Amino acid sequence: MRVCEGGRVSILPPAPGEPRRPSGPRDPGDAWVVAPTGERYWGVFGAAGLMAVDAERGVLLQHRVTWSHFGDTWALPGGARHEGESACDGALREAAEEAGVPDAAVRPRLLSVLDLGYWSYTTVVGDVIRPFEPTISDPESHELAWVSASEVIDRPLHPAFAESWVRLQSLLAVRPAIVVDAANVVGAVPDGWWRDRAAATDRLLDRIGRLADDGVDAALLSLPESRWYPEWTVVVEGEARAAATAPDDVRIARAAASGDDAIVAEAERLVSTGRTVIVVTSDRELAGRVEAAGATTRGAGWLLDQFD
Repeated sequence: MRVCEGGRVSILPPAPGEPRRPSGPRDPGDAWVVAPTGERYWGVFGAAGLMAVDAERGVLLQHRVTWSHFGDTWALPGGARHEGESACDGALREAAEEAGVPDAAVRPRLLSVLDLGYWSYTTVVGDVIRPFEPTISDPESHELAWVSASEVIDRPLHPAFAESWVRLQSLLAVRPAIVVDAANVVGAVPDGWWRDRAAATDRLLDRIGRLADDGVDAALLSLPESRWYPEWTVVVEGEARAAATAPDDVRIARAAASGDDAIVAEAERLVSTGRTVIVVTSDRELAGRVEAAGATTRGAGWLLDQFD
């Protein structure tokens, strides 16, 4: 028996009437966490699941096999995390193992975390960017199906998923986007940027790329849940237009003329598509223009603090 953040962790036999899992190699994380009050939760290091959202087909659901916990119900592909594995990596790995979700087919949008102290479950909500057909690739599914968001509740759902579904469904329309005034942010740090504006912009793009991978704390975006992965656009102007290609998940908008006009146009475009738009700039006049277009603003320091 191992102590795990206040709960008790052990590999337990099935409860009376609960079918046994198929035999095979067991990862150290594949064990029950037993709460002080006796409830059991699967995954020594916590668990994670993927809610893949296809704009045309809906949400990918898994019809769980009879022998699984709350068998014969519908839920998300997911399972126990491995030791040292991030929740996002665990959810994507489990979705690949259970539903054949291809690598790089889903772009994470947000993390919703249920943290009990001794055990946690993370739902990774992600957008399908490369359409695919799910395939049953292990013995844990009766069926896999794309289900319209309006019809999910009509299925017999796993109790935990049913409890979280209403909240998650309400977030499907929330799509944050961040537009960065590169000239303003670069100019906020006296690191010699004026000697080579393109190189300074490359450094900024690299740091934003790492932040895009890590996500942004929900509180910093004034959004609910735990962590979000916004769409990033960096607007560059003048000599900075020679900056290199942006990292993955970061788009460069190279202003042909006025950088401010390009930022306003980008904010207007994103707002018109239903995005929740934040423009990063400390320019007060520009901030007023983008706020009039329906965006909110954060100063350059807001972004620089996240790099630190």
